[in-house]
Amino acid sequence: LNVLVGRNGAGKTSVLEAVSYLSALKSFRRVPDDARIRDGAEAAIIRGGFTTVSGEYTVEVELPREGRRRVLANAKRPKRFSDVSGDVPVVAFLPDDIDMVKRGPAYRREYLDDLAAQLSPVTRQDQSDFERALRQRNALLRNHGPETSDADLDAWDHEVSRTGSRVAASRFALVDKLLPVLTDTYARVGGSESVGWRYEPNWAAPFSDLKDIDRSSEAIAAAIAQRLGERRRVDRERRSTTVGPQRDDITFLLGSRSTRTQASQGEQRSMALAMRLGAYELVRNSMGTPPVLLLDDVFSELDSGRVDGVVELLPAGQVLVTTARQDDVPMKGTTFQVAEGLVTEVNAGV
Repeated sequence: LNVLVGRNGAGKTSVLEAVSYLSALKSFRRVPDDARIRDGAEAAIIRGGFTTVSGEYTVEVELPREGRRRVLANAKRPKRFSDVSGDVPVVAFLPDDIDMVKRGPAYRREYLDDLAAQLSPVTRQDQSDFERALRQRNALLRNHGPETSDADLDAWDHEVSRTGSRVAASRFALVDKLLPVLTDTYARVGGSESVGWRYEPNWAAPFSDLKDIDRSSEAIAAAIAQRLGERRRVDRERRSTTVGPQRDDITFLLGSRSTRTQASQGEQRSMALAMRLGAYELVRNSMGTPPVLLLDDVFSELDSGRVDGVVELLPAGQVLVTTARQDDVPMKGTTFQVAEGLVTEVNAGV
């Protein structure tokens, strides 16, 4: 356990963000890469070393103000960024994770897709392929609007439905694995009701049981393609793709209640905790090694009952915790002081 102590704005979260970026090649913060570059600087460099079951592993990322980022893994340029992303698994819990529960569907899609990508490099590539196809179809609509030809749309409808079906199928498979773990972790952080879910695609009727839908990629692709065809006039007018897994939502339930609209603030925070700890369990079980767990000022947000539940679930692997007050962290570990972006070890295991 490593505890980073410092005042707000000292740079504690930046340390966690750097670890997360080296793992996933993207930040857990919703900001562009150039936001990480100091005023007056031309680039930012993030560099780190990890010890894994396969040996020592280094990653370096250069983020220039102009141009493409540069990535090195063990001092070599990878053929694809997806070859690097996820090699060192990381799970982060943040104070605003409650947004996954209480805000719009984009937060829940991101949670599912990020977790699915951590569990499978193939899924990560499928997501990249879908995003590329969607960008191309949107560019076509944006440039031509009502004049977009059926022939051009036919080609991109096929690609969007083919790649989108794989993204949707990966979400269904993930929910199937996640729900039992989520039920357990929710109970252990203080929840008492059973956990359920409802998937709400905009290319099919909502469902709460995977038995109610054909989960094959072929069937999903056919359903998406049909809806794309039905929505062509609307898409041309709006110059954007209005059908596909990029518009889907998933609602988590407590009993029959939506956690987004009918749960209390405490229940929502418990669900967010359970979602992150459930993700940790799935990644650990899938990869056979515990991911690095990042806890950004988490304990100050929790009541004593939920703190006890989190401590009970904390893994034996590496954990990095940030806090403004050492007393908020109920465990002992190596303490580091963070001030003006500098990290200094204070003690070891005290």
